[in-house]
Amino acid sequence: MESTVTEIAPEIFRISTYHPEFGIQFNQFLVKDDEPFLMHTGLKKMFSTTFDAVASVFDPSKLRWIGFSHFESDECGALNEWLKIAPQAQAVCSIVGALVMVDDFAARPARSLADGEVLHIGRHRLQFLSTPHVPHCWDAGLFFEEVDRTLLCSDLFFHPGNPEPLTDADVLSRARESIVQNLSGPLAKDMPYTPYTDATLRRLAALKPRTLALMHGSAFEGDGAGAILGLAEVIKETIGEQKNP
Repeated sequence: MESTVTEIAPEIFRISTYHPEFGIQFNQFLVKDDEPFLMHTGLKKMFSTTFDAVASVFDPSKLRWIGFSHFESDECGALNEWLKIAPQAQAVCSIVGALVMVDDFAARPARSLADGEVLHIGRHRLQFLSTPHVPHCWDAGLFFEEVDRTLLCSDLFFHPGNPEPLTDADVLSRARESIVQNLSGPLAKDMPYTPYTDATLRRLAALKPRTLALMHGSAFEGDGAGAILGLAEVIKETIGEQKNP
């Protein structure tokens, strides 16, 4: 496997590795700044591939912050590998994530962020948004880069295959197709529909992102608010209206 590197917004680099066994892309996002930030560590077994891609952009030992949405192998499985090679690096995650999982798992304590707290890393400002169970897991949260308006949106808009790095075409239809197909598969019900799901997605839409940085699939450039509102309707129709057996 090899990674491709694409600058999807000013100083925000998409590092994408297609895994043929899973049939999906695993994407990390590197924000190059005074205090460099990496969103998602990737799987532990893919660390060497991801490392080489990061090294093509800057010295990985200078990494300062490592963010992720929720505790899952593709989100933070290689966290300790990154902490070994970057002595100043520190994980940043939700308060729940730090208390319940990350501080026991990680080689160094994480910095926990409150909802709405902003991480200043130089020119870029990363606002942390607590989003429990969106896309999934109690500890979930997302980061929004406020300067150039990029939402690092984890598993939202998931679509499989090895598509183009950045698109201004319709990612909503791709996401809808993936959600519908997943409902009958072994990984069904990965995203719960709670009384807070719609409000959380509408809060994300209100940020009016220009770029959506997807963990699995093409990044999207365009009307991010419209795409998120469309996703909220799709999730309501496909997941929210599902009846318990």
